[in-house]
Amino acid sequence: MDALAAESTDSDLGARILKVNHAGENGAVHIYAGQILVARLTAPSLVAELREFRSHEERHRAIFAAELQRRGRPRCRSYVLCALGGYVLGLVTGLFGRIAIAATTVAVERVVLGHLKTQISQLQTSDPAAVQAIEAIVADEQQHHDDLAARLNGGFWVRFLEPVVAASTETVIWLGMKL
Repeated sequence: MDALAAESTDSDLGARILKVNHAGENGAVHIYAGQILVARLTAPSLVAELREFRSHEERHRAIFAAELQRRGRPRCRSYVLCALGGYVLGLVTGLFGRIAIAATTVAVERVVLGHLKTQISQLQTSDPAAVQAIEAIVADEQQHHDDLAARLNGGFWVRFLEPVVAASTETVIWLGMKL
């Protein structure tokens, strides 16, 4: 493979990753939207924090949208699916209260952080603009994970939701990369 073909392949990988991250951030915005709607009744003490986290996810989505626009790339085909799935996940977990909400965020963010670190490593030398966009969100995602993980101490929702939500998140990311 010549240098131009390798550069094109690396650029395509960066664009695919950015598209999937953009769709994922849209899903995260909608997870929080669903949780906020229901948490007013089931976990009112979390609503302000969930709104703050949603605002972070909206900013992340805008970062990826701007980079996709700069590259002239459309959004991922899974964009709407991520929104719908995220909203349903948010509503359902919100119904079960504070621990279910926290367990969901911890599971999603654990998977996302692992992917972000891998993406940064994969793109470090080939796509610095993608790396910069990805690095711009890592601290917020770590904060969401850590803040809510500190409130979990095991229990049914943690044991049940973490593996289910983590596997679902992995599946959505995998599908996004294939679409």
